[in-house]
Amino acid sequence: MINTNPSNAMRFRSKIVMTAAFSVLFAAVAGNFFKISVLDNKKYQNMANDQHFGSVSISAHRGSIYDSKGVAFAKSATVYKIFIDPKSFKEDLERLEKLINKRTVDIANGTYTPVLDEAGNDKNKLPASIDEFKNDAVTFLSVKLGITPEEITKAMDQDTQYIVLQEQVEKPIADEIDNYFNEWGFVSIRNEEDTKRYYPQKDLAASVIGFTNGNVAYGIESSYDKYLSGVDGRTISAVDSNGNALPYRYSKTFEPKEGNDVYLTIDREIQYILEKNLEEMVRTHYVKNRACAILMDPKTGAVYGMATYPTFDLNEPFKISDQTIFNKIFAEKNITDPTEKDFKEYTPEARERMWKNKCITETYEPGSVYKVITSSAAIEENVIDIEHDSFYCEGFKKFEGHKANIDCWKLPPGHGMQTFQEALTNSCNPAFMDIGAKLGKDKFCYYFDAFGFREPTGIDLPAEVGGNNISADKMSPVDLAVSAFGQCETITPMEMITACCASINGGYLLKPYVVDKVVDSDGNIVFKNERTVRRQVISEDTSAKMRNALYNVVVGNGAGNVNIKGYAIGGKSGTSQRLSETSRYEEIKEQEDAALQEYGASYVCFTPADDPELILLVLADMPDKNGDLYYGSKCAVPTAREILTEVLPYLGKSPEYNEQELKNLDVKVPLLKGASIDDAIKTLDGMGVKYEKIGNGIEVVEQSPLTGKAIAKDGCVYLYTEKVNYADTLVTVPYLYGCSPSVANQIINDSGLNYTTKGASIERDGATVNSQSIQEGKQVPRGTTIELEFMVNEMSD
Repeated sequence: MINTNPSNAMRFRSKIVMTAAFSVLFAAVAGNFFKISVLDNKKYQNMANDQHFGSVSISAHRGSIYDSKGVAFAKSATVYKIFIDPKSFKEDLERLEKLINKRTVDIANGTYTPVLDEAGNDKNKLPASIDEFKNDAVTFLSVKLGITPEEITKAMDQDTQYIVLQEQVEKPIADEIDNYFNEWGFVSIRNEEDTKRYYPQKDLAASVIGFTNGNVAYGIESSYDKYLSGVDGRTISAVDSNGNALPYRYSKTFEPKEGNDVYLTIDREIQYILEKNLEEMVRTHYVKNRACAILMDPKTGAVYGMATYPTFDLNEPFKISDQTIFNKIFAEKNITDPTEKDFKEYTPEARERMWKNKCITETYEPGSVYKVITSSAAIEENVIDIEHDSFYCEGFKKFEGHKANIDCWKLPPGHGMQTFQEALTNSCNPAFMDIGAKLGKDKFCYYFDAFGFREPTGIDLPAEVGGNNISADKMSPVDLAVSAFGQCETITPMEMITACCASINGGYLLKPYVVDKVVDSDGNIVFKNERTVRRQVISEDTSAKMRNALYNVVVGNGAGNVNIKGYAIGGKSGTSQRLSETSRYEEIKEQEDAALQEYGASYVCFTPADDPELILLVLADMPDKNGDLYYGSKCAVPTAREILTEVLPYLGKSPEYNEQELKNLDVKVPLLKGASIDDAIKTLDGMGVKYEKIGNGIEVVEQSPLTGKAIAKDGCVYLYTEKVNYADTLVTVPYLYGCSPSVANQIINDSGLNYTTKGASIERDGATVNSQSIQEGKQVPRGTTIELEFMVNEMSD
């Protein structure tokens, strides 16, 4: 008989196999237990907490943004988030229903005694029924929160403990809701404190300040978000085994930490002056592709004002403020008759363009303003002698292999033989083609990079781009020639003004900045911007020569530059072909079609000329081409003059007049009304001012011009010694456009009026009236002052 029982050896082997298997399984379990309890303890603890606790974020108060004098550009206001605990709401309804039912029984049994107020109404009045109360509550919330009754009813019926009904609710409404439900003892509908961003200055400095939109931010709101945002708070609440939050009373709130405040280098008043004058320029010259301006300190890089126009209201950032943005898009897309569908399709693109800060996000051909950089490089490299070298211009320059001549703005016979200063003042293209050739393509490209044109400036704003130009290994003689007078390269306005700063501040390329400091809630400075030198590009000596040369540009060509009595100003204008901007570049290039060509008109100036404290850039991108008003000297220069005329007194910069200016200095009319006629005459004689007495009285009863008004030194003050009919004092303003200073003076005097002047010096040959402050034909009182702008009718861009 065969024995089927396992042998001892088989039993032994089975024990070994089973022991080994159990050992492996035990080791695996033990290892996994060690991993969970020790190595991954924090992970699983968080997972457990997530199953036992729920949390709701409480937004921190975002820090404010202030100008350099503490005026608010952006603030956060306290608003409220209205929420409901549906489960607790059901409990509140049940409790209220019991009170209603008990009251009904008490009234029926005659055991209820009402407590009446002075008007005889029951102080403890209850709803007629729970359904009536719920319907009234839904209607009340719908009206106050601006949401549908269906949304509210759906939220009330949910099987959870927390549903937000509405966010960004103002305090008066939140208080009304609180009072409404507190009256019935409800604890299920409550509010949480939240924040709302608003911008008191509306559209002022919009592209610099920026705005927040969910997780997306622009401008300062973006670049300084880590300082502004603060730390959100949180409400932690317990949840049951099914993951449902327990009633809201079982919770703990961790208060948010407020964000820090940001103080700008920008001054609100200066910003307003920039934007006001840009708006005037855009509307006067029908600028198609927006305009911008930057005013800064050339010694430190601090920006006092940075403007883009058209702008937009930061409180309504999705509203497109100006039709010209759409016009530009439609022109690019060759849409001549846009439909409602077109507007809808391109609205997102129009918004993005509107939000962009033109000073740092868009490039342009700088034109003749770039001659400042070419000059600086050539002087630094000693390839020209500014005292002795001369440059010949016949109105054009021809290059071998190039099918067309490259013209000067002054066509044949051109400028003839010129010194360096004359070439810079005349803004002669052929002369600067020669200077570029002397410099050579390698050195030209070296200084293009050294002045920072191929890299962002590093300004503390988002989305900055860098400029570009042909590299030295690919640059032809023609490329070098047109680059030398600013037509080949494309750069940002911020790159241009910081490079000009380096040309005049001793040669130091600075990092510009718009934020001065960041301050926490306790008043501690947690961040401070200071002057940052990126590198020295040219020597102090070269920089001094450039300051002098640019000052002489203004002195020698007051017609095309900012010339303000009492202030020494240096500057350079530019007019460039905007070939890079249009998608039809090749078509324009091939056809040389003037109808397709657009221009950029710009101007850079600084003051005081010998030790600059302010530098200003103005750019009009694609002004109207009618006549010659698209030139920098005719479009950007007047705007820059108006800006500085307002900014300099505001900053307390007192005028210092030279002998010529003192000779032609306007005088302020003193207070003469109420004085005896003899005393009034004595006062005017002492000032060297002419007068005309009207009437036979012994006392001045009226005067014209009024006290404080300015008149030319040879003007006339009219003294009335008897009351007169106002209509009898009126005279007609004459037409003065195109008149020389002497002719204008004669007409003004014959008309019984006064005048003051601005713009080109009246001593300059060829100066004529370009504009008058009061329109011809208007009736004004005798003695009224008209401001005349004089210009010399020649281009130099």
